[in-house]
Amino acid sequence: MKFNSDEIASVIQKEIEQYASNVDVREVGRVLAVGDGIAQVYGLSGVMAGEMVEFTSGVHGLAFNLEENSVGVIILGDYLGINEGEEVRSTGKLLSVPVGDELLGRVVDPLGNPLDGKGPIVTNRRREVETIATGVAERQPVCEPLQTGIKAVDAMTPIGRGQRELIIGDRKTGKTAIAIDAIINQRDSGVKCFYVAIGQKESTVAGVIEKLRETGAMDYTTVIVSGASDPAPVQYIAPYSGTAMAEEYMFGGGHALIVYDDLSKQAVAYRELSLLMRRPPGREAFPGDVFYCHSRLLERSSKLSDELGGGSITSLPIIETLEGEVSAYIPTNVISITDGQIYLQPDLFFAGIKPAMNAGISVSRVGGAAQIKAMKKVAGGLRLDLASFRELEAFAQMGTELDPATQARLDRGYRMVELLKQGQYGPLSVVDQVLIIFAGTRGHLDDIPIDQVKDWEEKFLLFMRDQKSEIRDELAEKQDLEDGLTEKIKSAIEEFATQYAGSHLSPSQQVEEQKTVTV
Repeated sequence: MKFNSDEIASVIQKEIEQYASNVDVREVGRVLAVGDGIAQVYGLSGVMAGEMVEFTSGVHGLAFNLEENSVGVIILGDYLGINEGEEVRSTGKLLSVPVGDELLGRVVDPLGNPLDGKGPIVTNRRREVETIATGVAERQPVCEPLQTGIKAVDAMTPIGRGQRELIIGDRKTGKTAIAIDAIINQRDSGVKCFYVAIGQKESTVAGVIEKLRETGAMDYTTVIVSGASDPAPVQYIAPYSGTAMAEEYMFGGGHALIVYDDLSKQAVAYRELSLLMRRPPGREAFPGDVFYCHSRLLERSSKLSDELGGGSITSLPIIETLEGEVSAYIPTNVISITDGQIYLQPDLFFAGIKPAMNAGISVSRVGGAAQIKAMKKVAGGLRLDLASFRELEAFAQMGTELDPATQARLDRGYRMVELLKQGQYGPLSVVDQVLIIFAGTRGHLDDIPIDQVKDWEEKFLLFMRDQKSEIRDELAEKQDLEDGLTEKIKSAIEEFATQYAGSHLSPSQQVEEQKTVTV
C-alpha cells in the first residue's frame, strides 16, 4: 500500500493551522485549617479580595482576608465536608447571583439557589453581589411617593422612591408587619419587591411567605432566606445578594422595594467572621469597618437620574434594639446612614396602639416631597399635634383641672390616635387615607365616642365608595384638595354623620325621632 507524501503533508499542515491551545491554567492552593465557617488556605498568592474559590468537595468560598502567607476564606455552604489538605482552586470571578423576572415569586438562598421546590431558576443573566454605588451626579432628588398603605407612616413619615427609611424598635413591636404591609400595598404600582430574611427562625419566614401568597404579593416578590441555622458567611452576604437582584430593575428603568430583616443579625454575623479571622475588635467587639459594611449596602439604594432611566431602589432596613437603646453602636450607625427612621415603642404596642409609632422620634428626612398634595395639606401638622398631645396627656394624668380648650385638644388627640390605629395586612389606598385624616383633623369625629371611632371609619369609607364614588374618583385624579373638592368632601362627611347618628340611636330614641319628623 503506497502513501502519498503530498496528502500526508497537507493533512499535517491543516492540523497545525487549526491547532488551538486549550490549556486550563488555574491557581491551586491547599487548606491549612478549617472550622466555624472559615478556612485558612496556602498557595493562592494571586487571588483577589472578594474572589470566589472552589473546594474539591464542590463548595464555594469567598476570599476575605489576604494575609502574607495565607488567605482567609469564608465558606458559603457546608464547611463540615471540607478537610485539611484539600485542594482549593481560584475561579477568577467575583461572587454573582442570577437576576431577572424568573426570580419573581420564588424563594431562594443568598447564592440564588431555589428553596421552594419549584425547580431550577432558568436565567442567563447574573449580577455581581458587590458593586460600587452610583455617584451623586448620577442621582436625582427623591420626590415620587412610595405608598405603604399605613396611615401613620404615609401621613407623618412619608417614604419616597429611592429613599432609605429605617424601621427600628425592640423585638415583637411590629417592625416586620410594617414592611410586609408596604410590600402588599405595591400590588398595582409596578414596584418589584425583595424580602431578605437574615437570621430569622425559618418557621417565622414560612409564615411571612404564606401571608404574601394569600394576599397575591408573591407574584411580584422574591424572598431571599438566610435562616438562623445557616452559617455566618451566608447571613453576611444575604443583603448584598438581594440588592444585586433589585439593581437589575433599577438600572432597567424600573422600581424596586427591598426589606432587610434585619441588619442587626447581619452585623452579628459579620462580627463573628471578623473575630474568627483575627481582625482587631472595636466598640462592642464589632470590627472597625462594620459602618462601611452597612453604608456600602444602603448607598446602593437611590433614585437614578433621567439620563440613566430614572429607576429606583427603596430600602426598608430593620434594626432591633435592646430595651429601647437607640444610642447603641449599630442603631446609631444605621440611623446616620438612612434618610429617616420609624421608631416603634413597646409601651405604645402593649397599650394596643398599632402601629406603635412614636411620632416625636420618628422622622422622614424627605418629608412632604414624598407626599401627594392632598396628603400634604391634611397631614401637615399631624406629627407635631400628636407629639404635643403626648405631652398634654402626661400632664393631664397628674390630675390637674384643665380649661375647656385644653380638654378639647386632648379629646381630639385621643380620637386621632384611635383613627391612626390599623390592623395588619390591611393597607389602605392613599385616597382613603386622605379622607379619613381630613375628617379627623377638621374635627368631624369630635362628638363620636372613642370606642366607636373604628366603626365610624369603616362605615364612612364604605359610604364614600358606594354612594360618593364620584368624589373619590375626583380626588384620585387630581390628588389635590381644591376649594370646590374640599366643600364636596365636607358635605359628604356631614351627610354621612347624619346617617351614622340615626343608625346608632336606641329603639326608644328612634321612635322619638320619628314622632318629631311626623310633627
